[in-house]
Amino acid sequence: MNRICLCLPTNRACSATLTAIHAEAAYAARHFGADVQLLILDSSGERTRVAHARVLAALPPARHVTVHHLDEDAQRDVLRRAVEQAGLPEPDRLVRLMLPPAVSYGACTNRAFLLAAALGCTSVHRRDSDSSYQLHAGQPVFPIHHELPWLGRPAAEATGTVTRTELALNLLHRPVSLAGASFIGELSVDIGEMRRLDEGVYRDVVGLWAPGDWPEERRRDLVGESFTGAGTAPFTGDHSTLTLVDPMRVDMCNIAFDRAVYERIPLPPATDTIGSDYFLLHLVHDARLPGILHNRHIENFHTPERRSDTGFPAYQRRFVKFLLSMLYFHDVYDRMAAEGDRLLDDRQQVRPDRIVGFLRDSTALDRTENVWRLDRIDTAYRKLGGRYAAFAEQLAEERAQLLDEAASDIEDFAHLADVWPALIEAART
Repeated sequence: MNRICLCLPTNRACSATLTAIHAEAAYAARHFGADVQLLILDSSGERTRVAHARVLAALPPARHVTVHHLDEDAQRDVLRRAVEQAGLPEPDRLVRLMLPPAVSYGACTNRAFLLAAALGCTSVHRRDSDSSYQLHAGQPVFPIHHELPWLGRPAAEATGTVTRTELALNLLHRPVSLAGASFIGELSVDIGEMRRLDEGVYRDVVGLWAPGDWPEERRRDLVGESFTGAGTAPFTGDHSTLTLVDPMRVDMCNIAFDRAVYERIPLPPATDTIGSDYFLLHLVHDARLPGILHNRHIENFHTPERRSDTGFPAYQRRFVKFLLSMLYFHDVYDRMAAEGDRLLDDRQQVRPDRIVGFLRDSTALDRTENVWRLDRIDTAYRKLGGRYAAFAEQLAEERAQLLDEAASDIEDFAHLADVWPALIEAART
């Protein structure tokens, strides 16, 4: 029986999502014969965690579905034991990178990867607590329908079941390493208000995540498709493509990876930034590993705390850190794309040493481009006025710190990636 990990990291109340993801787990077990380890990584406050525990305890038992509800203390215990077992240097630093005191989308998913290895799972299927499943003919549209059973199997075996194949013949022997779709509804990044206030400012700011040397036309095209997912059209019927999946066509709220990917390379553990969990999408694409792109999109919504008096500046800071991280990631992505097949060993598995080398090299990049980004952001936010202008004042005081954090985040990622295979091996024991 294929053992899989269906995972929901959360730091907020999400009782309805817990009930829905349990139903998806039962669907996977019932329709595909999977042994589903439903992993809830709960970083919520005590009252919310207790409420979540009550919801999970009240769910009807489902055959071949095992629920693991872990608070941060339980997660930290597993991490410490794995680090000790691996005998790695700087153990406290590793535990902090895996479970930092601040918000980290990459770190929470890395914990899922490590726990999946400990549970003996062959794949990880991730969902988010600020999203929900679409309904079609009164039934939930579960993405796992397309994620199973092809992950880890030769792409050639999937050609008879997908709607279409856009994969070169010489890649059909490679394993299906990713399956995913996107979302419908609100923008994936909560900056819709910025667009409503001033379309020009929105284009200027969003365009900053492109490489600094891109021509204006290419930058405009990127802005047009950024953070929009699959639009707003609801699901009407299944469509799937066996292909090299474009990272712009999938979202981390609706993704599944084969163990041969996430057990080789983790995600960036950067804190207080968005977009830190998308690295593996680029790696799978650039290494020319097959994937399945489907259309069971998840519905995205924004929770109110991002727009509160305290939540707004915190979220905008995460967005700015994302823009600054692109200086380094674009360099690494370019080098991965140029490397192509050489990212894989003779077993068609990712070579971690190549990625670690690219990351370490990128930390020596000149920061001038990021200084330019901060200048553009300052001008744009002051033009919007109100709380955006107030945030620009905060940003002016933190410029040097933000530039340093963007570089140190990459250094931390390189460090974690270097020891990751040993950490995964320790988790298995």
